[in-house]
Amino acid sequence: MDHRHLIAILRGITPPETLAVCEALVAAGITLIEVPLNSPDAFRSIEDAARAFQGRASIGAGTVLNTDEVNRIADIGGQFIVSPDTNADVIRQTVARGLGSYPGVFSPTDAFTAIRSGATGLKFFPAEVLGPKGIKAMKAVLPPAMPLYAVGGANPDNFAEYFAAGCAGFGLGTYIFKPGMSAVDVAQRATTAVTAYDQGKPR
Repeated sequence: MDHRHLIAILRGITPPETLAVCEALVAAGITLIEVPLNSPDAFRSIEDAARAFQGRASIGAGTVLNTDEVNRIADIGGQFIVSPDTNADVIRQTVARGLGSYPGVFSPTDAFTAIRSGATGLKFFPAEVLGPKGIKAMKAVLPPAMPLYAVGGANPDNFAEYFAAGCAGFGLGTYIFKPGMSAVDVAQRATTAVTAYDQGKPR
């Protein structure tokens, strides 16, 4: 599948609302969808969504902290793993199970540890602390083909700044979803994000 480099982070979502929210995201053009494992009954949400959106979206898990969680996600059909930290064991196991690996990094040491362990992309987190200048400085020494994602503070209003710093895309958390938001609310925000991404993406 071809995906925009936009990951919707559905922290706090519950299984009964998962499919409607995912449908709203996919209809708007966001097809990378992360359910953090500290959400209620997250494994059920991931399994349900992975089955329902097979071939239409990639469903992954966030806040993954150990290899047991990686294996469980792989077993229920998840397609990528996002972590808040740079855990080489988690990255290697993710790759071994054939899933995409997006570890959280904050320093050059983190970034190169992730790359050497086989990461698919790097999640600069929290991006609002690093800022575009910090990411741009690190981008200069990283492999040009490695996609960088700004997560934590990225939103359509500042996509352009992060694109200019060398980011390929973004993880959208509370901007795109908070517990209690309706699928209609999510659809509106997703449409705004997709428009800003498409307009700002370097050609």
